[in-house]
Amino acid sequence: MKRKRQKHTATFKAKVALEALREQTTIAEIARQYKLNPNLVHKWKAEAMERMAVVFEQGRAGADEALGTERETELLRKVGQLTLENDFLARGLARIR
Repeated sequence: MKRKRQKHTATFKAKVALEALREQTTIAEIARQYKLNPNLVHKWKAEAMERMAVVFEQGRAGADEALGTERETELLRKVGQLTLENDFLARGLARIR
């Protein structure tokens, strides 16, 4: 009988990888505790180590991006408002002629 593939959340993967990075218990014990294949724990640990620097880079980029997104939203709102006003005034001018 085939077992269903489990889909693990990023939070769960991070928890397992962090536990593996601490090296307080063996990979085999961690795998047994979470009912995972030890190779998967190794993979998640390696991926966490590889991408750890990105977390700190994205913190700054994410903050800058959030400010840019807010500004973009504000500008789009203003463009929409001005477009409506322009259309309204154009129709009023057309009626006068």
